[in-house]
Amino acid sequence: MLNNSRRGLNVVVGSDTCIGEDVVIGNNVIIYDKTIIGDQVTIHDNAVIGKLPMKAKNSALASHTDIAATIIGAQCIIGTSSIIYAGAYLANDVFVADLATIRERVTVGERTIVGRGVAVENDCTIGAYCKLETNCYITAYSILEDYVFVAPCVVTTNDNYMGRSLERFNKFKGVTVKKGGRIGANATILPGKVIDSDGVVAAGSVVVRDVRSRELVAGTPARKLRDVPEDQWLVNK
Repeated sequence: MLNNSRRGLNVVVGSDTCIGEDVVIGNNVIIYDKTIIGDQVTIHDNAVIGKLPMKAKNSALASHTDIAATIIGAQCIIGTSSIIYAGAYLANDVFVADLATIRERVTVGERTIVGRGVAVENDCTIGAYCKLETNCYITAYSILEDYVFVAPCVVTTNDNYMGRSLERFNKFKGVTVKKGGRIGANATILPGKVIDSDGVVAAGSVVVRDVRSRELVAGTPARKLRDVPEDQWLVNK
């Protein structure tokens, strides 16, 4: 039900949906069944909340039937034409910019910014106070801890094989970026790689091995360039 909210034209709200106080809903918004939206949320035009995932007829990936409710925390902002899939959880004060996609079973921590055109694939965990900038791609099964920065057009990957056998589906592994890790524009991170706390990847690099805590790597393949200056450590900010 709609509770003391404002809504635009052509809004569709599914059954068993709970909408908090002072929610603003734009035009042509679709909110699917069993969605929970907290107080003072703003949802801009053409956004879709709680969409069920699709599967191509020739996809070898298994279907999931255990998708939970979509939860949007208080004071979140959901941008124009963005899509939040069923089973996603956004904590309070998350900002999702226009055209972003957050897939099923994704968790996003408080005060995180998901930039314009960002794609966060299924089964990812994004921490609090992160910044995912325009058009970056967070591959499925990745973990980004708190205060992680991902610059525009970064690509993360989770498949080492690119093979045609079913065996590869048991070996998907996303990337891990630990607390305070930073990745520069257009960098590519190979499957399963770990960027440790306060680690930095320079723009345009290709990360083929783990990045140690408080080291800066650059190049293709990325190698240590120097240590991160002490004044740039997260603990000193």
